[in-house]
Amino acid sequence: MNPYIVVKPVITEKSLRLANTDNTYVFEVQMTSNKNQIKEAIEKLFEVKVERIRTIVNQRELKRTGKKRMMVKFGKTKKALVTLKSGQSIDLFDISEE
Repeated sequence: MNPYIVVKPVITEKSLRLANTDNTYVFEVQMTSNKNQIKEAIEKLFEVKVERIRTIVNQRELKRTGKKRMMVKFGKTKKALVTLKSGQSIDLFDISEE
């Protein structure tokens, strides 16, 4: 099990809504990882039980930047939507409604 498979959590309005309603958490993962490796890494890092994993690969992006409006390519990224079993949660996300 390689713990470096999980790069970082993705914290957006949509991911926080998913965590509140569906018990689904979003992480950015390495491009070479598969679902079994992601499942093992999440279960070991956060000590939870994973029910389901969905992955999304975002293609390269071309964006304009700088004074001369040069085109810059940004690399591919891979996200994993991890659904935990009922009663499980990850404390990394502060999703409590106060």
